[in-house]
Formats: sequence, structure tokens, C-alpha cells
Amino acid sequence: MSMEQPDDVWNWDDGMAPDCEVEEAWAADIPSAGIRGTITPNAPLAKLVWFKAGGKADWLFEPADLDDLRTFLNQLSPDVPVMALGLGSNMIVRDGGVPGVVVKLGKSFADVTIDDETCVVRCGAGAHGILVASAARDCGVAGLEFMRGIPGTVGGFVRMNGGAYGREVSDVLIDCDVIMPGGSLVTLPVEDLRYSYRHSALPAGAVVVSARFQGEPGDPAEIGREMDRIAQAREESQPLRSKTGGSTFKNPEGHKAWKLIDEAGCRGLAVGGAQVSEKHTNFLINTGDATSADIEGLGEEVKRRVYENSGIELHWEIQRVGRP
Repeated sequence: MSMEQPDDVWNWDDGMAPDCEVEEAWAADIPSAGIRGTITPNAPLAKLVWFKAGGKADWLFEPADLDDLRTFLNQLSPDVPVMALGLGSNMIVRDGGVPGVVVKLGKSFADVTIDDETCVVRCGAGAHGILVASAARDCGVAGLEFMRGIPGTVGGFVRMNGGAYGREVSDVLIDCDVIMPGGSLVTLPVEDLRYSYRHSALPAGAVVVSARFQGEPGDPAEIGREMDRIAQAREESQPLRSKTGGSTFKNPEGHKAWKLIDEAGCRGLAVGGAQVSEKHTNFLINTGDATSADIEGLGEEVKRRVYENSGIELHWEIQRVGRP
């Protein structure tokens, strides 16, 4: 199967808002026959993302279950963009909103089952990392403790090769079930995802619905202690109680992004209501009334200052989606 490497900017309209004719055409193409989930037009997304900023989705679809999602995507015109949304923890939703359909997976996609004999952990794409790690711990399955430190859902960190504390998804993923653009459901082994640092070969519009991870036998008490260590390390080093989007920039090879940012004098730097965290400089925070333009603009200014100071170009880890 041929899949293209995605960019770190998901932008389906070259930065321009669609005109009324395009919006009306999409409205005509949004299926409703036989759909049991919830379809909401002009749905605010700010409340669904950690930054608590940004515009609306043209359409928000919350499927009742996998069959409902397949029915919807099979009927949806291929011309309508589709984006899956998990916890919204690693994302800037631009102020102009997201064109097409945003798919939000709910509780029916959050199941976790474990095979005690093989230590294979099967998860729905809506399962939180903490839930996956905790379920594995309770069954004496080690190797997934790092997911305690990923602020997101399985679908998001399978797509982005999420990682924390020395491990990443590509180390433990066996395969994942994905609904591809056009509605076909396929199972992709880890090799087909061509993982690199915070990237996979999944195309825009593909929706991860489940994944299988390979663990190993372990002692629940030791697993629990490691999870506690990760939780404490996050609490001490990251602005978890702020409106933030997680790590902003990828670590350049041989360097730490936070250190480059600090050395460029960006600690506490602000644009509008957005600020570089004083606690961890690779985190941007919404101090209360930031727009997404403030947040993205601050990130671009940080990139400029780091390059001017060190000659090293930072690359966004946070996904930026939608219309400016």
C-alpha cells in the first residue's frame, strides 16, 4: 500500500477559507442516512483541545461505534477532508476553523483487552495512554509504562509515533486497524507505517480505530513504581496545570529543544495571550485569552530567535490544523 509522509501542517485549503459554494457543496455531501452518531455543524473545537483556543469544525462527527463510523465514511464524498481528533493535546486549531469533517471517537473506541498468555494489549483508538498503561500494569504486562507519560489517546500517538521517557510507539506496536480515505478498513503492520521521529506514513484523512501492542511479563508492583516515577517527573518538569499543547518542537539531533530555546533568551517570551513556559521552555501556554494566531506566532518567533542564536532550525512537533 502506498502512503505519503504527512507534513507537520495539516492544511487542506492553502490557507484560504472556502467560499460559500464550497461549504454548500460539502453540506450536500455530509451523509445522514443510517447514521446513529451525532453530526454537528459549525462545532466549536476550542473546548476539545488543550490550548482552549481556535475556531470551529465545519462538521463534527461523533460515531456511535465502528460500524457507524464505517457507514459514515463510506458514504462521505472523497472531496470532503477528514481529520480525527483525540484529546487535542498536541494540536493548534487555527482561528479560521477546520474544513470538512472532524471525527471525535468516544467511549465505544476506548476499550482495552489483554491476552495474559502472549502479553498482547489491544486498544481502541479512543483509549487514553494512562488507561492503557494502567490496564497493562494490573495484568502484569510490562513495556507500556511510558504511555503513562503521553498526554493523548491511542489513535493520536499511533499516528504520530508518540513517545516519552526513552520509548515510543514504534518500539511496541504490532499493527493497527485504520479506516483509509474512501472508507476501507485495513490492518497495517508496524513496518507499513514507516515510523520516524514523531511521524508515520499514514495519509491525512486516515482514521486509526484500534491498535495492538506487544508487552512482556512483569511484576505489577515494579510496573506501578515506574509509572509513578514517570508521573512525578512530568509533574515536576512540565506546566501540566496550564493550557498548553505539550512539547512544541522536536529535539534536533544531538540537541534538546528546550535548551536551545532557553539559550536564545525565550523563557517567558510572550505574544498576545501566549507565552513560553517559565517551567519548561519547550512548552507554550495560553495565559488566558490567547488566540491560536498568538500561539502559532509565538512559536514562529521562537524558531526565528533560536536559528539566529544557534544556526539550528527547530521543527514543530505540535500539529497545526485548519485555516488561519
